[in-house]
Amino acid sequence: MEYEKQLQAHETNIPGVIVFDLPVHGDRRGWFKENWQRVKMSELGLPDFGPVQNNISYNEQRGATRGIHAEPWDKLISVGAGEVFGAWVDLRPGDSFGQVFTCRLDPSRAIYIPRGVGNSYQALEDGTVYTYLVNAHWSAEQKSRYTFVNLADPALGIEWPIPLEESVRSDADLAHPMLADAKPMEPRRTFVVGSHGQLGRALQAEVARRGLVGWDFHDIDTFDMCDPAAYDAIDWDSYGTIVNAAAFTAVDRAETPEGRAAAWKINVAGVANLCRVAQEHRLTLVHISSDYVFDGTRDLHTEDEGFAPLGVYGQTKAAGDALVDQLARHFVVRSSWVIGDGKNFVRTMMGLSRRVAAGDLPQVTVVDDQLGRLTFTDEMARGILWLLGYREGATALFEPAPHAAYGTYNLTGSGAVKSWAEIAAAVFDQTCGNGEKVVPVSTADYYASAAGPISPRPVHSALALDKLSATGFVPADWEESLRAYIASELAAE
Repeated sequence: MEYEKQLQAHETNIPGVIVFDLPVHGDRRGWFKENWQRVKMSELGLPDFGPVQNNISYNEQRGATRGIHAEPWDKLISVGAGEVFGAWVDLRPGDSFGQVFTCRLDPSRAIYIPRGVGNSYQALEDGTVYTYLVNAHWSAEQKSRYTFVNLADPALGIEWPIPLEESVRSDADLAHPMLADAKPMEPRRTFVVGSHGQLGRALQAEVARRGLVGWDFHDIDTFDMCDPAAYDAIDWDSYGTIVNAAAFTAVDRAETPEGRAAAWKINVAGVANLCRVAQEHRLTLVHISSDYVFDGTRDLHTEDEGFAPLGVYGQTKAAGDALVDQLARHFVVRSSWVIGDGKNFVRTMMGLSRRVAAGDLPQVTVVDDQLGRLTFTDEMARGILWLLGYREGATALFEPAPHAAYGTYNLTGSGAVKSWAEIAAAVFDQTCGNGEKVVPVSTADYYASAAGPISPRPVHSALALDKLSATGFVPADWEESLRAYIASELAAE
């Protein structure tokens, strides 16, 4: 064994597979090494993979040969005693499927194997001790996700130091399929909360349009995010991402005692539950935020502006954002003035335009001193997929490769900043040609004439889009989206 090596990392021909040289300090008593050192090895490129289980395989005889197994977790492999010849085969779907890497491991070398890369080795000495850290707990359900390839497949071209016919193998390993028949490892899945909401429906439509696989949509009937017990029934180790499209959004009702309790339950307690499971299982959490976390005193809100909510709804959204921001892997997607499939401002204005045209109403008053941009949920869905790393034509992501660093991103329509009254007039014009029937009114006058509790609104709701655009995703102009939305609504009638 070579003592006093420097800790070094070496990339291989299989993406994500990294070989490490380990310093081993020895004397006449034996030797000592740091088998895994999180900070030092992370600085050299080892993912902070979060091991939860340590396994040891003792090999009595020289020639004991195991594999080739691809498991649904990442692992860091090393040797406690003896030496092995290791062979690894990429069984992840993609261009590198079938790539092979081989090397010898003794106590002075370790290798990191990502989820889905098939693992095998041959003991070169009696009493070889092979050990590895993994970042998921073994279970029968996890084992059902293994995929395999045969040690003896000539297509792999593995030159075993001890001929396989002289090795010790299990009956199960003898029966594994050849590479041509091997099943690729399944990608991690995406768990969506709030499938019946406007964004949830838009995500379902976009996922279906692209033919994406591995997306599971849940509403309150199939998953209650506020009930901690609901999380126990989910096999979270099979997931890589949670998208939280659920929220209490009744802004004015949040100012009532009943609504206040509901808003805090869903927007904060429910989000805390999602954060807990995301942290425990190292999942990426995508969470939807709102312009209501600001007081609206700035003309344009950037992602780094401090929270200053005016009402209960904004307070609960800010609290939820702060929880999500503690996660290492998260995207907070902040929107404003959301328009999707369901009850919304544009549909309401289209209905009022028709009533005015029919003579049922003389005119309609709409607030003209609140300024912002519309956000269409189909554009939000596209932006979320972009942040997660999906490209047009990709049906699955084996391991998410986000287009952007984790953090908060504003995601609204681009274009001019206008008032609610200006938007209403445009909707009237495009519906019945009667935009002049929209009469501007101040927020103060609107509040004075309203029945029931009214939540204070930000004066300025426009969100800066520079940070998102820098990632390569430029949102569509909201006025173009509005015209397309109204045309679609009219065509469906």
